[in-house]
Amino acid sequence: MRCPFCGHDDTQVKDSRPTEDNAAIRRRRSCPACGSRFTTFERVQIRDLVVIKKDGSRVPFDRDKLLRSVKIALRKRPVEDEQIERIVNGIHRRLESMGENEVPSKYIGEMVMDTLMDLDKVAYVRYASVYRNFREAKDFEDFLGKMGVGLDD
Repeated sequence: MRCPFCGHDDTQVKDSRPTEDNAAIRRRRSCPACGSRFTTFERVQIRDLVVIKKDGSRVPFDRDKLLRSVKIALRKRPVEDEQIERIVNGIHRRLESMGENEVPSKYIGEMVMDTLMDLDKVAYVRYASVYRNFREAKDFEDFLGKMGVGLDD
């Protein structure tokens, strides 16, 4: 594994252990060249997933992009990083188990929305505001009205 700090080609594994949900192996690594330490995760990949975007273009599924978007929605919310990992792992496993190599981005977005709705309403609204492209306060008001929540509540 190449060191992300200095680019040295040969790093050493100092510690390996499974993640909490046993979906990956967490490895602590050290670079003998610069002394930096970093963590890598090893996950099973069943198939190469391709995401079909709204414009019809196709891009490889990026688990890290999914993780970043969920983390942004949950920023400063009372949800632990391990729980976020479990959410993303669960969504990724469901996508892989569908049996399809190509998945519409809309389907992924809806899976995230469903998960966030059950987990944290604030994160749900945050994600929805980007996913559904809210442009003004009225969009939030309409969305909250559909949830049964008013701005005056």
